[in-house]
Amino acid sequence: MQINNEKALESIKKSIQGKEKRKHTIYICAGGGCISAGEISVKQALETEIEKHELKGEVEIVETGCMSSCSLGPIMVVDEDKIFYQKLKPSDAKEIVEEHLLKGRVVQRLLYKGPSGEIKPRATEEIPFFTRQVRIATRNLGIIDPASIEEYIARDGYFALKKALSMTPEMVIEEVKKSGLRGRGGAGFPTGLKWELTRKSKSDEKYLICNADEGDPGAFMDRSMIEGDPHSLLEGMAIAGYAIGAHQGYIYVRAEYPLAIERLKIAIKQARDYGLMGKDIFGSGFDFDVDLRIGAGAFVCGEETALIQSVEGKRGQPVQKPPYPAQSGLWKKPTVINNVETLVDVPYIINKGWEVFASIGTEKSKGTKVFALVGKVNNTGLVEVPMGTTLRELIFDIGGGIPSGKRFKAVQTGGPSGGCIPEEYLDTPIDYDSLTSLGTIMGSGGMIVMDEDTCMVDVARFFLQFTADESCGKCTPCREGTYEMLEILNRIVEGNGTMEDIEMLEKLARIVSKTALCGLGQTAPNPVLSTLRYFRDEYEAHVKEKRCPAKSCKALIAYRIDPAKCTGCTACARACPTGAITGEIKKVHTIDQEKCIKCGSCYEVCRFDAVEKLDAFVVVK
Repeated sequence: MQINNEKALESIKKSIQGKEKRKHTIYICAGGGCISAGEISVKQALETEIEKHELKGEVEIVETGCMSSCSLGPIMVVDEDKIFYQKLKPSDAKEIVEEHLLKGRVVQRLLYKGPSGEIKPRATEEIPFFTRQVRIATRNLGIIDPASIEEYIARDGYFALKKALSMTPEMVIEEVKKSGLRGRGGAGFPTGLKWELTRKSKSDEKYLICNADEGDPGAFMDRSMIEGDPHSLLEGMAIAGYAIGAHQGYIYVRAEYPLAIERLKIAIKQARDYGLMGKDIFGSGFDFDVDLRIGAGAFVCGEETALIQSVEGKRGQPVQKPPYPAQSGLWKKPTVINNVETLVDVPYIINKGWEVFASIGTEKSKGTKVFALVGKVNNTGLVEVPMGTTLRELIFDIGGGIPSGKRFKAVQTGGPSGGCIPEEYLDTPIDYDSLTSLGTIMGSGGMIVMDEDTCMVDVARFFLQFTADESCGKCTPCREGTYEMLEILNRIVEGNGTMEDIEMLEKLARIVSKTALCGLGQTAPNPVLSTLRYFRDEYEAHVKEKRCPAKSCKALIAYRIDPAKCTGCTACARACPTGAITGEIKKVHTIDQEKCIKCGSCYEVCRFDAVEKLDAFVVVK
């Protein structure tokens, strides 16, 4: 079926909205997180029970995209009543079918429970994690079947493309410029301005690339949007292509995202079948198509010039700028590169008008931002909030604070290219300029929360290890400088550092940030510089006192069993992988320090707080 006009879109929309509904509809999260937690087994068990009770004609199971709350998965929402079930197992299917679907009785034990034990049957409408979010980029996640173009159209899908094609390209660009949309993948360059520069470049061909090479540790925003709403990305790309004068788009997505790739392939075929991609879209004379390019997982290919090299089939290495891609990009032609979230925002802006988007956020940072909230926080998952929301609101009000009553210590934003923000800046609004002033960046949206047990020196080492490994090696500052900094950090966490090492570490970090060829090298020192800025005392404790204040660095800690608390339960001895713990049942146990590898297994399994974690310089007998 070819869709040639708005009436055809309206017809599909009405047919879906007017479709006869089943007695029960189960929306089950089929995002990457819930699938890894066992969603497929839960769905299969539900199908078995539904068939067993002869309910196939009355119950529909819809696999949706990410429902945001990864810490609660697998999750599902039942019917329009939005009954929210969490942490499901295949064995729960029988009770859900027999009690809820057959008898209309909600299964209380599977409902969300608040901090005080209060039950929240409609958690998506009752708890701050959901209610405090403002969904623009994630507007369709958890609501539609990502493999159904009809369901996307029923949610006003492709109406923005039809509207854009009735405007001039310059009018579309102006709409995006007025909205204040800035790039959601890095430094926040104004999207409309980037499009305008490319539009004005003289060339017989132009290209559009979607950067879906999301490589930050702990980040899964773009992946989730593709998995749960691929048509929003395709529509946004078609609008961008029309605006800049490109007829070919590429989605550069990493091979580690097989589910995202699968759903993109389905969506692209559906769009082509409906005539929403390809030749003469909506009878406008505008041609636009999209192809996939699968990246091998090199972090450096997130940098736009390295990404272009990879798309061209070359080794993914950055090149000197200028010229910028807007003048000379893919195959030396003017090229726009936007990330997934940026492009997914575009149909919303065109449909609703620039004023709606611009009314959200701050003066210089408009709209919303999607974050992957992970780490030492109670409610982990995908979170979309207005720009200007404070870190405290995001981590404590939406994220639910720090588990086990621990104290908040820092939050890392911007991935390996970002920095660590301490407790004293929790009330900082999340926007491009505020984060930059603190020595970090917005980045693509990774947000890792750390508590009092986190060693900030080790955090810097972790991220620097990542960037050193991912360096393409083309320029000396990044190739040699990151490894030299890493060697210094290794000495410090092992208790062999000196004060001169700290001075040299800071000096090297500043040199690399100023002289590296591309964004990877220029921002690689940020975790080091930010932790030195806010947590220098921890560095000095490692050096001067040979002590890790967080009791995290293995070389600087030791474990001991307190005789007054040990009950001789043998749990620690059974957990020890090296046989370092000895003792008879119901008698005090001891740890052989020569055999102990400091894995912490004994500390984790002891129910009586008998295992102590001490500074290594404390004499352990």
